Amino acid sequence: MAPRFLLLSLLLPLFQLGYGDDVKVSVKSVTTIATTDDTFVCATLDWWPSGKCNYGQCPWGLTSILNLDLTNPILPKAIKAFNPLRIRLGGSLQDQVLYNVGKVKRCPSFKNSTKGLFGFSKGCLKMERWDQVYDLLSKSGAKISFGLNALFGRKRPADGNTWTGPWNPSNSRDFMQYTLSKGHNVDSWEFGNELCGSGIAARVDAKQYGEDMKVLKQVIDELYQNSSSKPKIMGPGGFFDRDWFKEFLEVSGPNVVDIVTHHIYNLGAGVDPSVLSNTQDPYYLFNTANTYKDTAATLKDFGPWSSAWIGESGGAYNSGSKNVSHSFVDSFWYLDQFGMTSTFSHKVFCRQTLIGGNYGLLNTTTMVPNPDYYSALLWHRLMGKRVLGLTHDGSPFLRSYCHCTRSKSGITLLFINLSNTTHFNVSVFGDMNLYTQSLDETTSGKSQREEYHLTPKDGDIQSTTMLLNGVPLELTQSGDIPELKPALVNPFQPINIAPYSIAFVSLPDFRAPACS
Repeated sequence: MAPRFLLLSLLLPLFQLGYGDDVKVSVKSVTTIATTDDTFVCATLDWWPSGKCNYGQCPWGLTSILNLDLTNPILPKAIKAFNPLRIRLGGSLQDQVLYNVGKVKRCPSFKNSTKGLFGFSKGCLKMERWDQVYDLLSKSGAKISFGLNALFGRKRPADGNTWTGPWNPSNSRDFMQYTLSKGHNVDSWEFGNELCGSGIAARVDAKQYGEDMKVLKQVIDELYQNSSSKPKIMGPGGFFDRDWFKEFLEVSGPNVVDIVTHHIYNLGAGVDPSVLSNTQDPYYLFNTANTYKDTAATLKDFGPWSSAWIGESGGAYNSGSKNVSHSFVDSFWYLDQFGMTSTFSHKVFCRQTLIGGNYGLLNTTTMVPNPDYYSALLWHRLMGKRVLGLTHDGSPFLRSYCHCTRSKSGITLLFINLSNTTHFNVSVFGDMNLYTQSLDETTSGKSQREEYHLTPKDGDIQSTTMLLNGVPLELTQSGDIPELKPALVNPFQPINIAPYSIAFVSLPDFRAPACS
């Protein structure tokens, strides 16, 4: 028996058992409900030095933009596998970063300081280091979004956290001019980090922030007037506050802010013991839906020229959970957020982090991919830009989403089984609005279904090893990302979703007018 069919025969008892709850999924295949960006999957690189510690641990090591080992051969391979992966350079310390160009001659390193924001003094990016970081990302095919220092020139308050006065664009302008002169292609510039609403450590009033956005727009228009690829403007890069977002959009006005970014950390503090249970609770996970809905509605009413992004999200805040964020179970939360944000018209989802803290897609010391890396890679390769609505009549512990398949015909469904005991036998139907078709009627051929079942090693949801169709996902002997092969299944059999598992299922012959 050929190895491919031997593998399939071994998988059949695991994934196609005839017991469990029967579920009917109806795909609304006539029209899309939303669209995402080609680079929906995004990951961040942060500024935190190795002295960043939380809860008696210091999980950042050498993962900062300033000290990351750019020569490690795994790093470019991990980025290249997405072809392309969007990288957002930024984080809490970005509003204390000076750029060693123009009038800024002194270039200090971040140091622990009770006088600085987040317990650190100001830091500095040397242009030589910027060239090195850019060279790695560019050669790896990444799209780059860079977060600028939006506090430069403002006055720090004696009391409270509201910084006053206008932004001084001189250092950022010199940095952007240098970037442009070197031929470095930055896709988008983000203005500040978590300065909106009540702010985190520091804040700026919405009116002043909106005025400063117009200044940034003028700087970019001036610098890039002869460029073939003018970068987009992003902001505010913080937690959603409807009144603050509304005012800054009204003040900045039409066609200034291209992308409205907001952050989500909905699993609780990294030290919170409930983080593990929160990742498995469908009712808890769905709580973020209102934030996504309200953000989309606010942009529709006050900034229809802008698109919504999740500019940063790591699940658990303060560096993530050391027992959850890098393990299999975190993909329940991660992929569910992918699915949910897509349905609410968010174009990009940036994961905190590519590497660094407990929530890195790559291991902090070895750079070997963690389970969420493979979850993100499968989403990127399978789930296309066009989002389809669906309904199912099963348990809320079965989470389900559907997109047109990326670069191929048909549709791809994502199923997340949060139950530790229940198998789900899923039958897929096409809702043509006039009537519901069975799968037999919505397929034009007999192409086999492609299934990617993700499970934890030894059934331990806190394992750092993920299995794809029963096979561990591990780097090859040469350090390459492994090939992600599907199991090929008869398309007319129900889809079996095992307890505590995730499945991407592609139906190449499913007739979906919205995907034509």
